Amino acid sequence: MKVYLDDERIAPEGWVQVRWPDEAIKLLRTGKVSHLSLDHDLGDDQRGTGYDVLLWIEQEVALCQFTPPAKIEVHSANPPARKRMQAAIESILRM
Repeated sequence: MKVYLDDERIAPEGWVQVRWPDEAIKLLRTGKVSHLSLDHDLGDDQRGTGYDVLLWIEQEVALCQFTPPAKIEVHSANPPARKRMQAAIESILRM
């Protein structure tokens, strides 16, 4: 399954649209997510950001031997957030 986290952009054809981090994490827990594309700013920081999903993945990989999606990408237009998210992805891939 391909999961696309964004509050404004429409998911590409063949992708499952989610709008909040908890929705993405729920799908990740199934173990069926092969591709993950994340936006950072989702319109309500109280509900979380795309970076929060990466923090969850990082923790699960480190502590629970979680297998992350084969492909994780960032489509955020926020340059500082994109850089931080890319660093998290690199950390996940090193584990």
